[in-house]
Amino acid sequence: MTATLAIILPTLNERDNIAPLVARIDRALGPDGWEVIVVDDNSTDGTADAVRAIAAADSRVRVLQRFGRRGLASAAIEGMCATAAPFVAVMDADHQHDPALLPTMRAAVEAGECDVAVASRFAPGASAAGLSSETREKGSRLANRLARKVTGVELSDPMSGYFMLRADRLRAAAPRLSGIGFKILLDLLATADPPLRVKEFPLAFAERRSGTSKLDSAVAFEFLVGLYDRSFGRVIPSRFALFGTVGAMGVAVHMAVLWALYRLAGEGFALATIFATFAAMSFNFWLNNQLTYRDQRLKGVAGLLKGWAGFCATCAVGALANVATATLIEARGVHWVLAALAGILIGSVWNYALSSRFVWGRF
Repeated sequence: MTATLAIILPTLNERDNIAPLVARIDRALGPDGWEVIVVDDNSTDGTADAVRAIAAADSRVRVLQRFGRRGLASAAIEGMCATAAPFVAVMDADHQHDPALLPTMRAAVEAGECDVAVASRFAPGASAAGLSSETREKGSRLANRLARKVTGVELSDPMSGYFMLRADRLRAAAPRLSGIGFKILLDLLATADPPLRVKEFPLAFAERRSGTSKLDSAVAFEFLVGLYDRSFGRVIPSRFALFGTVGAMGVAVHMAVLWALYRLAGEGFALATIFATFAAMSFNFWLNNQLTYRDQRLKGVAGLLKGWAGFCATCAVGALANVATATLIEARGVHWVLAALAGILIGSVWNYALSSRFVWGRF
């Protein structure tokens, strides 16, 4: 029987959760009319191979294994565009989302009651007990308030990762979706034209069944990136804005080292600028790896050292232009602070272009 509903499961190290979740989906939807598409970001725990083993015995299950890119939002978009089913749903693979809601959500979309059915952790009758801490629950509520301002849609949980809509509506919006961040619903609601009609369904948000949460401090930063992208991304690309933000922090490092060496220690301006530039480059590499290129993050001692060396090498020309410009301007009587800032500006665009291509592998 042809699938009429595709359930998209973006995964990263969720090997032990897939088979039990497929069983729960089967109990909720019955034996026919659905398929599960696991979009795996090249998990190190063998998630993709585990899904292939399931698929060998169950034609309703398949996997898209991605290399060289990561991110929940982009994974969800690719999965939803990879099916012929007229309805698509996105949910987490960690068992915090209850598949028992799928029939009710589908009935609402199919009957035209809404364009998007959203499982909400904060709607009347719902429960957010599965959130790992009170702090995380408060953070989620704050994120929802910000998201409502961006989307213009009144929802109790616009940050939900569990929703369903018609596939043709998703494909119509897909070219305008940024794929940045970890909450695809936020992107979808802010992008859709005309606006999507939404209906919420109370969700008992459960605890993770197995594995570890992917949420960390960088995810909160990524959420802000998503808000920025929806508001200003067409003016200044989000990744360049991130790179520039990190660079601005690097300016503080640069100026602090320069001040310490030039003003306090009495070193020559050129030598102090060289050391300050090197310190700022090292700082910028670390923070860019954690935030700007989180989806391509380099890990392990060898990977970090290689990436750091590559970052310094690709930024070498920019650094030389920085030092030369700053030294020349300062020598002509310009205040040392202004001279240093001019050098930083000259090197920044070069650093972004080359490091994006040769360190983190994307341009």
